[in-house]
Amino acid sequence: MKMMGVTAKMTGLGGNSFPGTRMRRMRRDEFSRRLMRETRLSVDSLIYPIFVVEGRGERQPVASMPGIERLTVDELLRECAILTKLKVPAIALFPVVPTAKKSLDARESWNPQGIAQVAVRAVKKEFPDLGVITDVALDPFTTHGQDGLIDEKGYVMNDLTVETLVRQARSHADAGADAVAPSDMMDGRIGAIRNAFETAGLVHTRILAYASKYASSFYGPFRDALGSAAQLGSGGKHTYQMDIGNSDEALREVALDIAEGADMVMVKPGLPYLDIVRRVKDRFGMPTLVYQVSGEYSMIMAAAGRGWMDERAIAMESLVCIKRAGADAILTYFAKRAAEWLSE
Repeated sequence: MKMMGVTAKMTGLGGNSFPGTRMRRMRRDEFSRRLMRETRLSVDSLIYPIFVVEGRGERQPVASMPGIERLTVDELLRECAILTKLKVPAIALFPVVPTAKKSLDARESWNPQGIAQVAVRAVKKEFPDLGVITDVALDPFTTHGQDGLIDEKGYVMNDLTVETLVRQARSHADAGADAVAPSDMMDGRIGAIRNAFETAGLVHTRILAYASKYASSFYGPFRDALGSAAQLGSGGKHTYQMDIGNSDEALREVALDIAEGADMVMVKPGLPYLDIVRRVKDRFGMPTLVYQVSGEYSMIMAAAGRGWMDERAIAMESLVCIKRAGADAILTYFAKRAAEWLSE
């Protein structure tokens, strides 16, 4: 076919009139695209975050997170039965605490009969092979919504907070949690928790450190789901979570948590911080996890709900991109649906 007066002659290697390398050749058919695919997403990489509430027989929709619900323990067990059939390896539990049980000292956080501890025991009894990861942080339990204990000026006190976090983590381990995940970003908390576990003979309890957690605006829907947004109000968490403009600092944080005894490290949020994921994985070679946070999920669902994007296509692409950046596993609210899609 003639090209409107343009000579379609191309000079390749050796002066031949064709490209020396045709990259499109391997992209032509599905079979060859599959053969050369470098990054693959499997159900083995998925962790499902679940909000758990007191009560029975309730599934409370989270308005800002379409498709996500707060579950009572009995409904949580029904969900775990589905996840087990889908071969999802682990869940991450986040407790929703009634206002009446919130306090300045966050004492409910280490209550052996608290909702998180009860949920852990119930899941491990019914589904012993399902991994259970628990959130270690005080914001669901404080009257002010901060991740720690505050002084008279509202500043989060690091060392007193760490003492409380140790008690909380120990209560989760005693309940049977496979891994605790300190998400507070206090200095020294990984070492303190590891020391407490070793002293108590809890040598098999893993620590997933939120080692590089940014003071991000992508957490809004999560705080709505948890019920901490109202308590936090206009206050921020910039005095302990990382500045969004920093990258070298993330490596220092990760190095400290590894030195203190972390078994896994986390980068949070996900897609906007994939440069951090790549640097962490390249530098340390540690099991590196990513949290695809509530804001990322809600943006996709909002666009999909308006017909602007295809939910399945965008969700799966986003997860593959996180894997490609170096993540070994991903906490994602798409975990259940992604497992279903992968099983088809």
